[in-house]
Amino acid sequence: MTSEAIEQLQTVRDWLRYAVSRFREAGVWCGHGTDSHWDDAVQLLMQTLHLPMSDNVPFLDARLTLSERERVLQRIERRARDRVPVPYLTGEAFFMGLAFHVDERVLIPRSPIGEFLAAEGEPWLAGRPVERILDLCAGSGCIGIAAAHVFPHARVDLGEVSPQAVEVAENNIKRYALEGQVRAVTSDLFDQLDGPYDLILANPPYVDARDMAELPAEYRHEPEMGLAAGDDGLELMGRILHQAPHYLSQHGVLVGEVGNSQPALEAAFPSVPFTWLEMENGGHGVFVVDAQTLAQAAPLLNG
Repeated sequence: MTSEAIEQLQTVRDWLRYAVSRFREAGVWCGHGTDSHWDDAVQLLMQTLHLPMSDNVPFLDARLTLSERERVLQRIERRARDRVPVPYLTGEAFFMGLAFHVDERVLIPRSPIGEFLAAEGEPWLAGRPVERILDLCAGSGCIGIAAAHVFPHARVDLGEVSPQAVEVAENNIKRYALEGQVRAVTSDLFDQLDGPYDLILANPPYVDARDMAELPAEYRHEPEMGLAAGDDGLELMGRILHQAPHYLSQHGVLVGEVGNSQPALEAAFPSVPFTWLEMENGGHGVFVVDAQTLAQAAPLLNG
């Protein structure tokens, strides 16, 4: 079958159709930056062939060389057979319109915190100057690097416990020549960091045990330590809430993502009046709480 595909599929259009058919046949799961087999196919083909992701109609009837057909087929089969997410096959993912290097040392960027940044943190930052930002559990560094673009005068720390992930984040810092503004720090949450921060963006592991057991095969390629967070999904967020008041500036803001663990967080911390963001582009479970509110609730925080 593969030799037949190599011989008979000639154009970009041919291979896009074939990819969609294989993905549908294999039942691949789309959840790493795309939401359809077509979008998965477009991203895989265009990145593999170094073609634009948009405005690519002029290339659809272009013929592929033999080596290009072989490379495309290999990646299609790895996506369909082994269920490897497209960004791991191409080595690149996108967040807030920015391209980031990714591999299996880090999660693939997909955080709805991007909507908060796209709005420049309003109305919660109330137009105040943002001088220091922390991207906590930073992984590839995509959230913090995007924040550096939104707030070009702010210094940004990327805090990440995995030294391997820090290496990826450092590569992405260099990619955007942000060494003077952004630094990656190997840190178990706050233990190697010094505040105060005007904005903390926390996207820790938050998948509970039940959801971990039910994840599609694609997520098994991601580092488990970036996903699993105990029985209730709050293993790290609970620690963050206890420690954050000591690292926020007087008018600082904590933004946290907990996904499906939102009900568990509300039940575990009833004294904290979380504001939950409504996402226009999908996603859920992102809260905002300011430093003063968190400090007032701190004496009542559970265990």
